[in-house]
Amino acid sequence: MNDSSWGAPPQAGYWGPSDRGPAQGADPAGPAYDAHYAQQTRPMPIVPDVPEHGGDQDDDQGTARLSGPLFRDEPFHAQPARDEPYRDQPPPAQPYAVVPQNPEPMPDAPQPAHSPPPQKKSAGRDLGSAIGVGVGLGVVIIASLFVVKAVFVGVVVVAVVVGLWELTKRLEERKGIKAPLVPLAVGGAAMVVAGYARGAEGAWVAMALTALAVLVWRMTEPPEGYLRDVTAGLFAAFYVPFLATFVTMMLMADDGAWRVLVFLILTVVSDTGAYAVGWRFGRKKLAPRISPGKTREGLLGAVGFAMAAGALCTQFLIDDGTWWQGLLLGLAVAVSATLGDLGESMIKRDLGIKDMGTLLPGHGGIMDRLDSLLPTAPVVWLLLVIFVGSG
Repeated sequence: MNDSSWGAPPQAGYWGPSDRGPAQGADPAGPAYDAHYAQQTRPMPIVPDVPEHGGDQDDDQGTARLSGPLFRDEPFHAQPARDEPYRDQPPPAQPYAVVPQNPEPMPDAPQPAHSPPPQKKSAGRDLGSAIGVGVGLGVVIIASLFVVKAVFVGVVVVAVVVGLWELTKRLEERKGIKAPLVPLAVGGAAMVVAGYARGAEGAWVAMALTALAVLVWRMTEPPEGYLRDVTAGLFAAFYVPFLATFVTMMLMADDGAWRVLVFLILTVVSDTGAYAVGWRFGRKKLAPRISPGKTREGLLGAVGFAMAAGALCTQFLIDDGTWWQGLLLGLAVAVSATLGDLGESMIKRDLGIKDMGTLLPGHGGIMDRLDSLLPTAPVVWLLLVIFVGSG
């Protein structure tokens, strides 16, 4: 705000008369005084401000409040002397309203009626499809497991081959790594069958032959990227079919079908407990750089659910099993299943993908369902052998 607005003496460049009288020692104010200075200066053109929508207006009278230079840092517009005609300019406009630009909202302003409701916490997946697919897979697995064991072995072979296809396909798409699928698929199927027929010895022999086949098969292509491709092939052979052989090795025992069922139940219960507790109570991230959706509370839920299920299953479904063995088994399953899930999350983050495939609605691909099963299979096989033997 200029000091001249408060009645300072007129100086050079002063735009209007003073309505408060001259300063001490100056000529007396009056019409002649105002007329003299009106002749020395030309009044500024007055441009009315247009009130914006939502300004500070009087709703009752339909007019805006008046304001002036005493309320805003604006120049004071001169008014010519009443007995002087207007020079070169039309008469000044009527006093206009000064509306503050971008007025602040009133603190007690009501919220708009159409404001969206607060968003509810989402589960992050299509639960309907996920439950339907899970139930369908469970029926197929249980039916094949207790009807004909060889049929269940066939189901494992199909899952292994599809999982290898998804893994090698994503490696080629995202990283340009060409792990040879044909020797992996053939060798993977052989590993699963050998594990069921010959046990651990047969599985190791099949693994060695598969690795050799991968090395030889890749020699038919140019040498560029050979080491990269065969390394990925050996990783895929160990990660998918070799770990899956421990499932069929459980099947060799007299109560093999029940051992496999306990293995499946504990893994599914662990995943379900982690998902349910983490979604409802999860606050602290477990491994935010690997899988931001996993929480420490979810891990505790997995441990609690798996230990409870392990105690019941081992006591009632496993020959010579006891509840305390089931507690240890459930704890080990919760840890191995979580590590397996985090391991595949690392792979998917490196590849820059969310799911390995789209074959199973609500779940992703086959590998997205095998991620926790594969590393858990050798853990359950070993602990059951220690607790109740291999027979």
